[in-house]
Amino acid sequence: MTHPNPDHLVSALVRDEPRVLTRITSLFGRRGYNIKSLSVGNTEMPGVSRMTFVVSGERGVVEQAMKQLEKLHDVLKIIDHSQEKFVDRELVMVKVKVNSATRLEVRQMAEDFRARIVDAGRQALTFEVTGDEGKITAFIEQMRPFGILETMRTGRVALIRGSNADIASHVYEGKSQALEAMLGDTPREQQAREVDNLF
Repeated sequence: MTHPNPDHLVSALVRDEPRVLTRITSLFGRRGYNIKSLSVGNTEMPGVSRMTFVVSGERGVVEQAMKQLEKLHDVLKIIDHSQEKFVDRELVMVKVKVNSATRLEVRQMAEDFRARIVDAGRQALTFEVTGDEGKITAFIEQMRPFGILETMRTGRVALIRGSNADIASHVYEGKSQALEAMLGDTPREQQAREVDNLF
């Protein structure tokens, strides 16, 4: 019996420039990998964005893909969250069908998940829920019997816990000391030559 490939949670620190997202996602697309979720946002460092994506695949192949991403000029650092303790969150909006008989039950069940009502109508309630992937999935499954009209999930975002944080909390002249340390002393061109090209 074959088991599906596990999900891998990966973050990338990238230069905030046009077409960076396209170049990164195309690397996975050319190899036939499916990016299950993708979130992109600014960091505390001017000119640097953080991408967090979930991709499925065999461990060794995904590791090789991450090495390929590090070859890109726009990629400053790849963070494999399986190698460190991390905290992750996801947000979902769920529109649930209700009527006079089910409205109270739906609201009470949503309170158990600390869900917040962001829109209320006579025939539907829209909830906002934040939490880890397990909580989000459990909430959706609890609402399914009532009738889910629409859902929208943001995708997972993650940061390494505590003192293992990969970005310094202070920014100096647009660069952090942690970011400089990430780049290391080895020229990026030499690092690239040492990695076999799968793409």
